Amino acid sequence: MTYADAIRFLYSLRWFGAKLGLANSFKLAALAGNPQNRLRFIHVAGTNGKGSTCAMLESIYRAAGLRVGLFTSPHLVAFGERIQVNRQVIPARDIGRLVAEMQALLEEGWGASANRALSASSATEAGAHSPADAHDLAEHPTFFEVVTIMALRYFAAQKCDLVIWETGLGGRLDATNIVTPLASVITNIQYDHQKWLGETLASIAAEKAGIVKPGIPVITAAEGDEALPVIAETARRQNAPLTALSPEEIHRPPLDTLQLPLLGQHQRMNAAVAAATVRTLASQIAASGETIRAGLSRVHWAGRLQLVTRPNGQKVLLDGAHNVGGAGILAAAVKEYFPSVKLTLVLGILQDKDWPGMCEILAPLAERILLVPVPSERSATPHELAEACRRANETAQVTEHASLREALAAAPKDAFLTIAGSLYLVGEAMELLHLSPAKATDERGLNEWGGVPAPAQASVPSRR
Repeated sequence: MTYADAIRFLYSLRWFGAKLGLANSFKLAALAGNPQNRLRFIHVAGTNGKGSTCAMLESIYRAAGLRVGLFTSPHLVAFGERIQVNRQVIPARDIGRLVAEMQALLEEGWGASANRALSASSATEAGAHSPADAHDLAEHPTFFEVVTIMALRYFAAQKCDLVIWETGLGGRLDATNIVTPLASVITNIQYDHQKWLGETLASIAAEKAGIVKPGIPVITAAEGDEALPVIAETARRQNAPLTALSPEEIHRPPLDTLQLPLLGQHQRMNAAVAAATVRTLASQIAASGETIRAGLSRVHWAGRLQLVTRPNGQKVLLDGAHNVGGAGILAAAVKEYFPSVKLTLVLGILQDKDWPGMCEILAPLAERILLVPVPSERSATPHELAEACRRANETAQVTEHASLREALAAAPKDAFLTIAGSLYLVGEAMELLHLSPAKATDERGLNEWGGVPAPAQASVPSRR
């Protein structure tokens, strides 16, 4: 299978939407030979900071001399960003080979409905609707389920010593939750994905805490009277040792003297979570304090408070800030690091986020606000955002634009741009600003998922 064919097949899997449940993942993993049984994991969940914490853990253990797999989502530009070994993205040839193998497993396990995924892609290109019926859509593995097992096969074949394993959505019924890790990490609990995870912080915490396994240590920086007690009670029921970190942890060595490459006080807390995880596992994987320092001092994670300078001298701050919590983090960082900057904000947000709340937080930062659609089927319109931004900042110049490219062209002399509101938007910006190699095919669309919760899969099968 060619790389282009592999990407086309992965696109076809979007017909099957997104479903929470482990049945398909267990079945597909079994067909693949249960590669997870040959690997060691650190499983990371949480509302914000998952990716950054994963990057920090990967960097520390790579500094310790391990061969480290890294599984994260979404990708910013290229699909291969999701699956890395020692921070090298999975090669195109391996993507083609593994997708062909997964296609064969799908046909073995799901028969006719698997074949319909292929025809769905062709039919869509021809302007037709998907030929898959409701049963196929309900039963067939989703894009994320397939990619999860594909990643496991790759990491096993690469003989990784350790895999840093990020959840996709929630935790309890997320496809990644078929592994038994060395440690379970929950970065924090904030509001996001309420449609899937519940309307309260307690319900969200319960879903995230679903990654906790019997006797496996848990590390969290979650706070508050709603979230932390849920995690603590889950850990107690599972007899899982719990390390709950307070904000004072950022003053513990080596963070008390370390200059992190990633901006923001929140990253210091993410670093504290990573360091505490490494210390918790020291009896199983040796890593000295100096190794922790070395790994944290070299960490790189694109699109999160990433500051770049364009050839014309224009400063651009890129930050996903994809929910209210993330918007608050961005606002705090701008006030801390760039208090005197006259800021131009380029903002695009998904419709299913709390975009009025995000506009209320971010609009007051800027003298000029350029509103754009996110390159997603779920984008809020610039007109919707404009009304919210004008309410939040009556003095700012607010304009609506048909695309990010148009917005950038409208601000060539603005000294300082901040592009925020969605990781999808940041991925588009990285391509337009030539911070990432251009792709022959658009792979950012693979981040799209249009499914609905599937009650039929809302129970966790017994582990085999």
